[in-house]
Amino acid sequence: MKKVILITGAAKGIGRGIVEELSKNGENIIIVNYNNSKREAIELKEKIEKNIEIYKADITNRIEVENMINYIIDKYEKIDVLINNAGISQIKMFNDITEEDWNYMITTNLTSAFFTTKAVANNMIHNKNGCIINISSIWGIVGGSCEVHYSASKAGLIGMSKALAKELGPSNIRVNVIAPGDIDTDMNNNLSEKSIEIIKEETPLGKIGKPIDIARCVRWLIEDEFTTGQVISPNGGWVI
Repeated sequence: MKKVILITGAAKGIGRGIVEELSKNGENIIIVNYNNSKREAIELKEKIEKNIEIYKADITNRIEVENMINYIIDKYEKIDVLINNAGISQIKMFNDITEEDWNYMITTNLTSAFFTTKAVANNMIHNKNGCIINISSIWGIVGGSCEVHYSASKAGLIGMSKALAKELGPSNIRVNVIAPGDIDTDMNNNLSEKSIEIIKEETPLGKIGKPIDIARCVRWLIEDEFTTGQVISPNGGWVI
């Protein structure tokens, strides 16, 4: 039976890589959530064609999130997998971070995952089955200079996931975290070529990751049935 998978912020970057990996062989029904990336979402749907839907929703808006979840459950009767991937980043000195910066970061990266998870939880509990994967960051583990608000939001995802794994485990719902190192996506466009080379030199594998590296990890977590409450960090050995 096909799994119904919702991926937030999935039109570009890591989310897009996850969609492409999980859509192979038409083995899953995938709902691609997007907000501002309509063109990329349409292009992705046209590329994959089968068993894929795109749905516009601002995941920082609880009502829009609930409408999206209700639509999916009304149509497919279930959501097997939720991947909270949507997120933003910002490099800024701590003393320059405004209250608006802080609130927007926390709402987009953390509160949105609360909204989506809360909206799907009852369906998963009813079905006694579910898999939730939260995409955090290496900075959620070790903290990033000039990214205090980003690091805090991603660390919050880790804490939320571990607590949820304990609470939802008895309902056969697994909750895990992927905390990528540097990945070749638009989010890192602010890095200079020199910075990228320095990162490569400091990474034992001598390279930065690609979205497919995260997507394969996602696939494994979906297929595995005995892993929950874990933080997996594909980072090339940059942090060990």
